[in-house]
Amino acid sequence: MENVQYLAMIQAYTGIGIGLIIGLGAAGACIGVGIMCSRFLEGAARQPELANMLQAKVFLLLGLIDASFIIGVGLAMLFAFGNPLLAVVTAAG
Repeated sequence: MENVQYLAMIQAYTGIGIGLIIGLGAAGACIGVGIMCSRFLEGAARQPELANMLQAKVFLLLGLIDASFIIGVGLAMLFAFGNPLLAVVTAAG
């Protein structure tokens, strides 16, 4: 195969990988946030005196869950705009 074909394959597979990273990351974050918030509401309804303490922990965990998704988006953008795999093919040819 020629280098152009290798470059096209790398870009195609990178596009699929980027879609999977962002799509599955967003789905996982949304499901995690939904489950956590529903459990918070159940806990606050059962023991209203603990609602303030639970709310602080929920907001902390919301930030951590969203941060993990944003890190995935950052890695996806690294491969989208500065793909290190393309340098290997261009250096070899």
